[in-house]
Amino acid sequence: MTNRNQGLIGLFVLFAGLIILLGKLGVFSFIGHVFWPLAILLPGIVLQLLYFSRSAPAIVLIPAGILTVYGVLFFLCNTWGWEIMAHLWPVLILGIAIGLYEYYVCAASPASRNVGFVSIVLTCLSVILLIFSLLGTLGFYFIAMILILSGLWLLASRSNSKTGW
Repeated sequence: MTNRNQGLIGLFVLFAGLIILLGKLGVFSFIGHVFWPLAILLPGIVLQLLYFSRSAPAIVLIPAGILTVYGVLFFLCNTWGWEIMAHLWPVLILGIAIGLYEYYVCAASPASRNVGFVSIVLTCLSVILLIFSLLGTLGFYFIAMILILSGLWLLASRSNSKTGW
């Protein structure tokens, strides 16, 4: 065996020993628990980079937007606890809307107009659900107050006009 081969084998054995030691100490487990959302976030970013470098068609922006938003959401949940998912679940719908909107903006096809409409509807739905989710039970009182005030305003504006219904 030559010195060069012996040196390569020595480096390999040293590297294998370090990997085993770090694995037994829980380093990889910690890294896996903390950084697993990167497995979702990075493909989304890579797909966007592929499109903007003109290496991929515009259709890849749909999964790119979805994966990027989901990766950020999972990082937030991983950092501050999964209990916040009880309030942030509408962001899952928003991820689909953002992916569709990116495609709508960047695609040159006439069929993308429908995709733009769907993305706007999903965005509005997601924002409304997010507001309700964040307000919780207070949201229903808030809606009730808005409806009561709107009804009073309609009745008051009706009495000012002399025409009937």
